[in-house]
Amino acid sequence: MDKAVSLVADLLAFIAMDGCTDDQFDQLALRLFAYQYESNLPFRSFCQRRGATLRNVRTWSDIPAVPIDAFKAMELRSAPASPGERVFMTSGTTGRAARGRHFHPQLDVYDLSMARNFAQRFMLGAERLPMGILFPDEQAMPNSSLAHYLALAKSEFGTPDSRYFLTPEGLDMAGLCAALEDSERSGLPYALLGASFSLVHVMDALRAQGRSFRLPAGSRILDTGGYKGQSRELPLEDFYAELSQLLGVPRTQCINMYGMTELSTQFYDAGNATLPSVKSGPHWIRSRLVEPVTGRSVAPGERGILVHCDLANYNAVTTILTEDVGLWAEGGFLLLGRAEGAAAKGCSLAVEEFVKAAAA
Repeated sequence: MDKAVSLVADLLAFIAMDGCTDDQFDQLALRLFAYQYESNLPFRSFCQRRGATLRNVRTWSDIPAVPIDAFKAMELRSAPASPGERVFMTSGTTGRAARGRHFHPQLDVYDLSMARNFAQRFMLGAERLPMGILFPDEQAMPNSSLAHYLALAKSEFGTPDSRYFLTPEGLDMAGLCAALEDSERSGLPYALLGASFSLVHVMDALRAQGRSFRLPAGSRILDTGGYKGQSRELPLEDFYAELSQLLGVPRTQCINMYGMTELSTQFYDAGNATLPSVKSGPHWIRSRLVEPVTGRSVAPGERGILVHCDLANYNAVTTILTEDVGLWAEGGFLLLGRAEGAAAKGCSLAVEEFVKAAAA
């Protein structure tokens, strides 16, 4: 247990730094790899099957990437279950086996990772802003990482009048419009945060009422998570054009967050005036683009499946093979959608291989 305590302390200090060298990142990534190799049995079996050992993994990019669906197939954890742990679960069918689970013995690392990154990428120097949250709260969705993320945004960066506009009874459009009117009248900037599909519902309601707003300079919008069948699907160009038009927030201030339950760190863009936007993360997460079956990095200029090495993922596994297609761009990567065809098949084969290795 002492090893975990010391690792968490060093991780918190690392996240609190203003940046790091490649060598500093590698040192901490290798310490985490050794800890997870020792404590996380399914992960160790997978590494052994891949020929990856404590001796020959020399840099973060040598750490075998665990396919994201492995979080659905088994418990990936280094610390034993405890009464105080938080479990974030992927959205999906209600059957327990069909939902990915990410176990957090404590939330200190997750919370600092979120807050440091959010302050820099969304708040942009502002200490607090009045916030409207378009997502259920943690009481309604205790296993949702996004519900926790938005609760943190509100408590750490929102003014006291910040509130939720999505309740078990539905979307409180009257309350939201009143808050937006207050912002227009006072000239004080406003922040609207939520799932992309919630914003589509807001836009549809405003159109139906023939209403629009011109929010003051400094106002901003955060969307995340796509539509997931919970609203009409909108091409990105239409989504951001409508959002900007109906709320009077420039597209440079319409920021998209790319995150996932299986990670503890988020990626952001610098607005969506140009599409697709370039996503990037803080110094404690690094990414590769790979061919999913072999795990080898793709040639420069080629599309690949994104692999993220997130040092804040200290209890599960740091390195994850997603099912998202990416392409390198100046300052980060472009997110080009979900894997299809051969790439999707490669991701499925990677999951099969992981499950077989873990059961061996």
